[in-house]
Amino acid sequence: MELHGLSFLGAARGSRIGATFQAVNPQTGQPIPPVYCSAVPAEVESAVEFAREAFASYSQTSGAEKAAFLRLAANGFDTHRDVLAERAHLETSLPIPRLQGEVVRTANQLRLFAGVVEEGSWVQARIDPALPDRKPLPRPDLRSMLRALGPVAVFGASNFPLAFSVAGGDTASALAAGCPVIVKAHSAHPGTSELAAHILARAVQESGLHPGVFSLLFDSGNEVGASLVKHPRIRAVAFTGSLRGGRALMNLAAARPDPIPCFTEMSSGNPVFILPGALSKGPAELAANLFASFTLGAGQFCTKPGIVMLPRAEGAGEFQDELQRLVEAAQPYTLLTAGIAREYERASRERAGQVGLTAQGSEAEASARFAAGARLFTATSEEFLYQPGRAPGELALDEEIFGPNTLIVTTDETDMRLIAQGLDGHLTATLLGTEEDLVQHQDLVRILEQKAGRLIFNGFPTGVEVTHAMVHGGPYPATSDPRFTSVGSLAIYRFARPVCFQNFPQTLLPDELKDANPLGIARLRDGKPVHVSR
Repeated sequence: MELHGLSFLGAARGSRIGATFQAVNPQTGQPIPPVYCSAVPAEVESAVEFAREAFASYSQTSGAEKAAFLRLAANGFDTHRDVLAERAHLETSLPIPRLQGEVVRTANQLRLFAGVVEEGSWVQARIDPALPDRKPLPRPDLRSMLRALGPVAVFGASNFPLAFSVAGGDTASALAAGCPVIVKAHSAHPGTSELAAHILARAVQESGLHPGVFSLLFDSGNEVGASLVKHPRIRAVAFTGSLRGGRALMNLAAARPDPIPCFTEMSSGNPVFILPGALSKGPAELAANLFASFTLGAGQFCTKPGIVMLPRAEGAGEFQDELQRLVEAAQPYTLLTAGIAREYERASRERAGQVGLTAQGSEAEASARFAAGARLFTATSEEFLYQPGRAPGELALDEEIFGPNTLIVTTDETDMRLIAQGLDGHLTATLLGTEEDLVQHQDLVRILEQKAGRLIFNGFPTGVEVTHAMVHGGPYPATSDPRFTSVGSLAIYRFARPVCFQNFPQTLLPDELKDANPLGIARLRDGKPVHVSR
């Protein structure tokens, strides 16, 4: 799999006439070959046209055929695990073992969706047979199921160069739903993206699918992405990244003459509520676990715990002292891009002007453009609730600062509930304590159900399992639509819509809706579940 620096336009490759850019090694600041060429408008148009052509056949592809294609792609990631991890390490400085695990996760989520579409019940088939003798009017025969939306634009994420990128969860779920995908590669790891694109394009070819099922476009700026979102043939958008970037795409999608869904996963502080029982079990160990979580991956996880509610209880002082010691002993962390490092420093200075900067890790040399030190901020519950002196446009205290930092808020139980009620939307909310604590704080649990997509008890939020039950979503600004998840098999529902067939002959119905149920899927008939043993 040689790297050429050119976009994938279905089965064809892009030209060398667009603006050029290169990946940069975060540890050295040096460019990494090859040179990449941004897609020009004609190439964006070609990719979209190929996707439009592919949709006609791919949207009608059987679940078994799509499953075979997705498994073939998964096998390709297994085969090239080490090559992918090595290139991703060069472009991101993330540890190779972590990146090898990310390749495995990428393959596994492709297989997860293969299983979903092969089994087939995800289409939610519903059958309400005709009632010709019903009075005063007969009822027609009504049958509905989910159908693919159309071509989808996917934006690769900076912090997960594989699992949330070219063949990540957005791509896997859209392909599973029957939607051709055009990926706008992230400019920070174009080589990793090109390698992943080789694997997907080969799987498309070997599966005998229309080549427009998958395309990949390179761009060092925002023009290609904006063009995709505004293109009338694109029917949905999926994005993982900053609040500013996600909000811009949401606005573009909404401003179209025909608005389309824009599924963004953006900013989350992932609040942690420490209950008294957690401190009694070992405050030093609790501090060590929290530190490991908010510095994991240099604090560049979307589920990093950025806000921690600490009760004024026995053990709180020891917890804070140990956390401060760990932060002060921390060596500089390498961030993914120079832009992320600049924003981390800017936001950290702003927060230090709002609340206390209690501890700071070793600072990097000025020449290390991608580096950052760990930081620990502290605030009282009064400061968090009322934020005196905060100017318009300044960071709110529950806003995410992307990088290795967290904010400790000392509080009592009454203020803890008030803080929870005032939170914006987050991906996760964590409660640490005993079962007795949980029973006594059921009102807090009910509040947090409205604030986050995933509630965690006695664990830390960093790390997201790819399973059927996982929810990686939450109210705005965590995501653009809290009804959906970007991780787990439920993610497929973002890229499908219900279609009803009224009074269609049996022979012309999709197999999922025929009386004989040739696919053997679970369905609703007259509102009652009908299961078929396989």
